[in-house]
Amino acid sequence: MYATQMPRHDDPLDVETFARPEQQRRYIAAMHRIAVERRPDHPVRVYVSAAPKTVSGTNWQRWLKRITEGLPDGVELLHYRSAFAESLYDWDTLASRLDGLVVIGKPKRLGSRVHVLGPVARLELRSLVAQKPVLLFTHNLGLVPVIDCKSQVMPPADAPRLKLIAPKRWNRDSNTLQAALHALQPTVHGSPAPDHLVAPFAANGN
Repeated sequence: MYATQMPRHDDPLDVETFARPEQQRRYIAAMHRIAVERRPDHPVRVYVSAAPKTVSGTNWQRWLKRITEGLPDGVELLHYRSAFAESLYDWDTLASRLDGLVVIGKPKRLGSRVHVLGPVARLELRSLVAQKPVLLFTHNLGLVPVIDCKSQVMPPADAPRLKLIAPKRWNRDSNTLQAALHALQPTVHGSPAPDHLVAPFAANGN
């Protein structure tokens, strides 16, 4: 007979979410508004923010595949190499065209729930987290809404990084994740949405 695993009340990390109930309610309501206001046949674009070493690593394509599988069908995934092909980094312009963001941090160790974002990824997250679905990709838990994570700004002061800790008892059926995925659901009718952002800045030189 197996004993039921109970949460440790002396462990502040042993929770399903670090968000307060009112934060969750506001987040779910905001995601619902995004879903309701989405125009039919409007492409849904999600940028995957990762360090150059991660993009060049042997696991990159496998992680992109997992992220794609975790998002609704029809979502267009962008990353540095596709979004900024033959162009300078222009985050503000790209961010205005995005519907969501997935961040990949450096895990503290293999299988860790602690992920550290570099200075650029931190700024990208800050620019969208109050407006769009922003998700942390973890190797063991999959996609976790950043609102459910514990965050901590880390040094150096002139280029701060961001530590994100996924909750220990994270549930993939959580209402916040379902709301975020609903907000990223394309509402395409008829012909497929055009591929606007294979390399959005290569054509116009913005």
